[in-house]
Amino acid sequence: MAALASTFFFSPPKVSYSSSSSNPVSKCWPAKSLSPENHRNLVSPIVASALGKRLAVTSELSDEDSSHNSFKKLVDSAFVLCASVALSVSLFAGDVDSASAFVVTTPRNYSQMSWLQQDAFTLDLLEVPQGSGSGFVWDTQGHIVTNYHVIRDVAVLKIDAPKDKLRPIPVGVSADLLVGQKVYAIGNPFGLDHTLTTGVISGLRREISGATGRPIQDVIQTDAAINPGNSGGPLLDSSGNLIGINTAIYSPSGASSGVGFSIPVDTVSGIVDQLVKFGKVTRPILGIKFAPDQVVEKLGVSGVLVLDAPPNGPAGKAGLQPSKRDTFGRLVLGDIITSINGKKVSNGSDLYRILDQCKVGDKVIVEVLRGDHLEKIPVTLEPKPDET
Repeated sequence: MAALASTFFFSPPKVSYSSSSSNPVSKCWPAKSLSPENHRNLVSPIVASALGKRLAVTSELSDEDSSHNSFKKLVDSAFVLCASVALSVSLFAGDVDSASAFVVTTPRNYSQMSWLQQDAFTLDLLEVPQGSGSGFVWDTQGHIVTNYHVIRDVAVLKIDAPKDKLRPIPVGVSADLLVGQKVYAIGNPFGLDHTLTTGVISGLRREISGATGRPIQDVIQTDAAINPGNSGGPLLDSSGNLIGINTAIYSPSGASSGVGFSIPVDTVSGIVDQLVKFGKVTRPILGIKFAPDQVVEKLGVSGVLVLDAPPNGPAGKAGLQPSKRDTFGRLVLGDIITSINGKKVSNGSDLYRILDQCKVGDKVIVEVLRGDHLEKIPVTLEPKPDET
């Protein structure tokens, strides 16, 4: 394990692992030339194969110390893992038809090393195509954090390694970050392993739609150069503390354009903790279907309009009223959710954000506009039916 931070070159093994979508950034997905079953970031199984896989489970997101020596010491202990994988297209591909697409063209492989595979019958040497990605040591138990599916999932792997050989990355907080704060990104861009780039936080609390359509809240925007191969790598503050996982870039040209995005560490920590303990992420639901935000805006009100609340779901059990038609066929609007636990709900994004901060089994107070008056209804959150 002395060379744990080295790049690994090998052919990809057959690895099976479970996943739980984390919703985690806007309309980015693997290149369309890949078949659906291959639409995944191969970094996780590759790292696991190189180091001895025990467990690979996935989920679909400070004050600065300007001391250079302090930063260098902590970065040295970050133990960034860079793994080359068999993938002949960019890990960052996007929907060119979308106005908010994240687009990076297939990169040239600049790595000076390659893996040659010998055919058992002809003895010919065949070069294995490669892509790249990154990850880092989370704890002394051998858990590695990386991406499972680019800008969709966080993956946790378990490796066999002596505890004294593992140096977990220092975990910071992302709640108190400031625009203009200096940051560092470490990764394996274009196969160039052990690459460090620097920049500043350009924006905070960005919202980007995930591959499932569910918004990812509080994403960090940075101008630190992030390119294909940085996916899954850490974003650090000037003290060397983890503040985010590099996830996606916006680039119409295919190169870093100074607009990169990272999932904040506060989001990542909650996901990783659940994966380590339970092997999956269980998210609470309110159990409703709601109208598009544009429909509610036309009504001149602010909130989330309940279209359906199945009686066996948490909202239905609590008595939330769905939209329906009366005996004359006229539409009767259902409850409009205006707040949860005192936190204002103006649209669907607010609803998702608040629920993401809750746990299964939590009892929340849902305030609804029913007719011309407000009502407060206690609702006990439940897991998705397929997660029980």
